[in-house]
Amino acid sequence: MNTNPAGNGEFGQRTANAGPIVPKTASEALRPEAGTPPPKRSRASRSQIVVFMNFVISSVMLMVLAAGVALYFGKQEFTEPGPSANGDTFLVKANTGVQDIADQLERRGLISDARVFRLGVRAFGNDSALKAGEYEIKPKASMRDIMELLKSGKSVMYSLTIPEGLTVEQALQRIAGEPALSGDMPAKTPPEGSLATDTLRFTRGATRQQMVDKLLADQKKLVDEVWQRRAPDLPLASVDDFVTLASIVEKETGKGDERSRVAAVFLNRLAKGMRLQSDPTIIYGLFGGKGKPADRPIYQSDIQKQTPYNTYVISGLPPTPIANPGRAALEAVANPSKTDDLYFVADGTGGHVFAATLDEHNENVARYRALQKKQADDAAKAAAAAGGTTDKPAADKPADDSDGDGTGSDNGDAGGDAGAAQ
Repeated sequence: MNTNPAGNGEFGQRTANAGPIVPKTASEALRPEAGTPPPKRSRASRSQIVVFMNFVISSVMLMVLAAGVALYFGKQEFTEPGPSANGDTFLVKANTGVQDIADQLERRGLISDARVFRLGVRAFGNDSALKAGEYEIKPKASMRDIMELLKSGKSVMYSLTIPEGLTVEQALQRIAGEPALSGDMPAKTPPEGSLATDTLRFTRGATRQQMVDKLLADQKKLVDEVWQRRAPDLPLASVDDFVTLASIVEKETGKGDERSRVAAVFLNRLAKGMRLQSDPTIIYGLFGGKGKPADRPIYQSDIQKQTPYNTYVISGLPPTPIANPGRAALEAVANPSKTDDLYFVADGTGGHVFAATLDEHNENVARYRALQKKQADDAAKAAAAAGGTTDKPAADKPADDSDGDGTGSDNGDAGGDAGAAQ
């Protein structure tokens, strides 16, 4: 008889293949039976090659994971704002490698980590793309911003201005004193009047010789261009005479609307064989390219001093220009106003009044002298009220005007304001 109705082989069950029933105590019946043992490892799984390969794969995966983490954080550092709160200029010299650039940036406090910058530049394929120059690094610029700036080549630009009317010597002093330029000055001084009056833009490290060469080339090009467009029948024998007269016009007036009229006066006088009698030629004859000291007036005795440049005592043009003329002065001489004017004198306001006859000129001179006297009287009264004095040299007083009265050479001077020109 089956004493186990469920027939599931529990306690007291007899099966066809079962042996004799072995009674179990209650605790034995409740004790869990042992599970199925795991299969034994194969011989292949226990080999050293498999163990090594597992180690290699695990190591590679860890390295890839570490590289990914490093790449993520490196990219974050490469693109996040930099450590410099104020920014700065940064000079990259020619043939400087990425590693040196990165090290210099880190030392200057412009980036936080030279290694990250170097790897970032290489990751973007810009190893050889960074250009020499001086760069303006903005505050908080990221490494990527700096990389793009150095890649662009947009260097800091400097300016050097050579104003109209400077002599060659004065222009060379400006070039020599520019700290952003490098190299020595030319061994040979260029001829007077041969430098362009211009503002040059350059990057740090440009040479002084390059600046002089460019000014020479630009002036030659300009002079040739304007000379080719000159009016016919000018009383000028050569392009050298053209530049010389333009330099006198440049020094006589700084007003653009009267340059062509001043040029006409001098050209009319040349055509008539009259002396030019230009005050700036007195100054150049006395002081040359250095220029007149600011506190040194033109004295009456200076007007008749014999120098190769003093057009009060020589006929025609001086032997060389007396300054570097600009485009406006060159254009004025090449295409002067159509007038009969032979004289001009200062009007006391920075300009000039012109005259075709000596009588008219003398009237203009008288008005100018009256204005000067009034200004001097007003200054003396003001000085007296302040308790001061106004002294003048006793032996050789400053010239307020050349005579303009027909005495001396020719019939009156052209400028008529000796002592006023600088």
